[in-house]
Amino acid sequence: MLRYAAIDIGSNAVRLLIADITQNDHNNFKKNTLVRVPLRLGDDAFLDQELSEKKINDLVKTMIAFRNLMDVYHVTQYLACATSAMREAKNGKEVIDKIKELANIDIEIVEGQREASIIYSNHIEENLDIKKSYLYIDVGGGSTELSVFVNRQPIASKSFNLGTIRILDNQDKEETWNEMKEWIKENTKDLKQIAGIGTGGNINKLFRMSGEKDDMPLSFLKLKNMYNELNAYSLKERISVLKLNQDRADVIIPACEIYLTVMKWAGIKQLFVPKVGMVDGIINLLIEENL
Repeated sequence: MLRYAAIDIGSNAVRLLIADITQNDHNNFKKNTLVRVPLRLGDDAFLDQELSEKKINDLVKTMIAFRNLMDVYHVTQYLACATSAMREAKNGKEVIDKIKELANIDIEIVEGQREASIIYSNHIEENLDIKKSYLYIDVGGGSTELSVFVNRQPIASKSFNLGTIRILDNQDKEETWNEMKEWIKENTKDLKQIAGIGTGGNINKLFRMSGEKDDMPLSFLKLKNMYNELNAYSLKERISVLKLNQDRADVIIPACEIYLTVMKWAGIKQLFVPKVGMVDGIINLLIEENL
């Protein structure tokens, strides 16, 4: 049995996915174990431009635990990627060296474009309606990756420094919002019948809360209504009444804002939510590279 592992060191949470690889014509995989630890590295990285000793220690302990899990599960290949928070932390390289020394895990700090290409390794475009154009929206804690697909091919792609943790920490800039608006208008103006594809932990959670059937899209109107309902609750009520995890209850609001804003600017009425993310993309990338 081939077993691969993906580690995603994000601005909000750190994830480990261990997957069993089926070697056949399609070389697909089955999720074996998924661990998510809400470290919130972005709080330090976006406010202070470096990770504090406490965050570093928590991250090192998490990586040692991930290393032990990978060893116990006899993982044969892995890829560990760090995104927006580590990109911006001045001591990011130092932290990565420490993790290599103490946890024996090599970590790649990925640029926005590389992050987008890893997410697209999920090959969602293979299931798309060829008659439609799509705007792929991936919202994370520190950045939002956008890509336009026409005839199942990506024709434009860009990463923006807008994410849920950035917004919560008031580190989102008006010029970045304006830059994103211009980019969307420019790259979608000639497209008719454009639909959205949303990935990321928050949109997956929102889709589950919506009660929509799998493979059915989430409408702009439904998402807007959900946003208004969520906003009517206080943070404490979102945790106690809606039973949201503490580290989800706050970020879900700015996530909604980003998805709704992007959909509005692009004229998207429907958003498909395939329930995949960075870790799934990493596993698919490992399959492509090794098999």
